[in-house]
Amino acid sequence: MIYDVCVIGGGAAGIASAKNSYEEGLKIRLIERNNELGGILNQCIHSGFGIHHYKEELTGPEYAERIQNELTLDIEVSLNTSVVRLIKENNLFHLTLSSEQEGIQMIKSKSVIISTGSYERTRSQINLPGKRLKGIFSAGSAQRYMNQLGYMVGKKVVILGSGDIGLIMARRMTLEGAKVEAVVELMAHSNGLTRNIVSCLEDFDIPLYLSHTISDIYGDKSLKAVEVSKVDEHLRPIEADRFLIECDTLLLSVGLIPEISLLDEIKPKKDTKTRSVIVNQTYQTSIDGLFVCGNSLQIHDLVDFVSKEGTIAGRSAKKYVLKKELHQKEEIEIDIDDHLTYVVPQTIDLNDLNEDFEISFRVKEKHEEILIHVFQGELKIKDKRIKFAIPSEMEKITIEKEALKSKQAIKMTLEVIK
Repeated sequence: MIYDVCVIGGGAAGIASAKNSYEEGLKIRLIERNNELGGILNQCIHSGFGIHHYKEELTGPEYAERIQNELTLDIEVSLNTSVVRLIKENNLFHLTLSSEQEGIQMIKSKSVIISTGSYERTRSQINLPGKRLKGIFSAGSAQRYMNQLGYMVGKKVVILGSGDIGLIMARRMTLEGAKVEAVVELMAHSNGLTRNIVSCLEDFDIPLYLSHTISDIYGDKSLKAVEVSKVDEHLRPIEADRFLIECDTLLLSVGLIPEISLLDEIKPKKDTKTRSVIVNQTYQTSIDGLFVCGNSLQIHDLVDFVSKEGTIAGRSAKKYVLKKELHQKEEIEIDIDDHLTYVVPQTIDLNDLNEDFEISFRVKEKHEEILIHVFQGELKIKDKRIKFAIPSEMEKITIEKEALKSKQAIKMTLEVIK
C-alpha cells in the first residue's frame, strides 16, 4: 500500500503532525514503537503542560489524552511497531517496519514526518569516572520507574546536571520520601527553566552547586558516595576544592540528543549545532517530502511548542502531497552571530513562503536585557527586545512574510543592552 503521509513517532509532535496532515481521501499512518501514544508525556505526571496550547495547566498524561482525542478515526495507528529502515526511491519513501504481531513489513509513502523525540546522554558520553555501580540512573529512567512502574529508586540522592528532568525528579524524589542531597551543575548557570529552579529546588531547600562536577564515585557493588569538585573556567576539576557526599543513588540529567538515527541511510543535510537536520520554515529537510519536528529537530522546553511544530509539519506534508508537481526550491540561509547557539529553521524557501514564520533560537550566555536584530542583506527587517535571556530557555521571533524583500541571506545578531 502507498500512503500519503507516514508519521514516525507518536508523541506530542507526531500526534499533531498526523492530525494536521489528514484530509478526506488521504491515507495517513502514525507509527509508534511503544504500546501507547503520548511518548514521554505518559511518565510526566507533574503539571505545567498545555498553558499555551490549551490555556490551562495539565499533567503530562492529561495533555496526552487530550491530543489523542483530537485524532480522527480515519488515521491508521500502529502501536508496538518500529521503523527499522527508511530510504527513498523513485520519489517514494520505502519504510521497513518490525512488530511482534505483524513481523517484517514493507510499506511506501509519498511523504514522511520524523517525530521520534530525543534520548538522554549516557554516563559514557560525559566520561563519568568510576566503576559501573548499582544506583546510577538517567533521570528519565528513574522518572519512568517511579511514575509508571511504581519503584522507588533510592533514598539518598545526588543529581548531576540541572536540566528540567533532573530538577523535576529532585522534587519528585523529595515528595516520595527520599533525601536529595544536592544538584550538581558543571556550568555557571542552570540548564533548566527558571520556574523549575524555584518550584523544584528552592521551595524544598535542595542545594544547587553551580560550576561543580562529580569527579569520582565510590562503592563496591552499590553506590556509596560521590566526590564533588569545583571546576575552573576551562571546566576542569580543581584538586584542592573537593568534598564527598554520601548517597545510594545518582541521577544523570546531562542533556538530551535528537533521535535521528533512522535518517543515517537517507542522509539529509545536518546541523552540528542542533545535532539534528537542517530544515526550512515548513520543517522540510533537504530531501523533498521528508519533514522533521519536535525534539527530534531541536530540544524544547515546553510541549506546547512541540505540538506547534508538529502542526506546521503536518500541514506542510499535506500541502506537499496534494501538489500536482514539485516546485523548485529557492532557499536562503539564516546566519547567526557568535552570541547565539543555534537557529531553527536554518533556511527559508522563498518559493513556499505563504505565511509568517517563527525562528527559534537560544543565547550562549545569560543576559539581563538584549535586543535581537534580524537583517536581510543590509536591510533591518525585525527587532525584538528580550528581558532576561538565558541559554536554558528557548526564544522565538516572528518574521512577517512581507518583510523579505530580496533573495539575500538573513542574519540574526544579538545586542547586549545590560
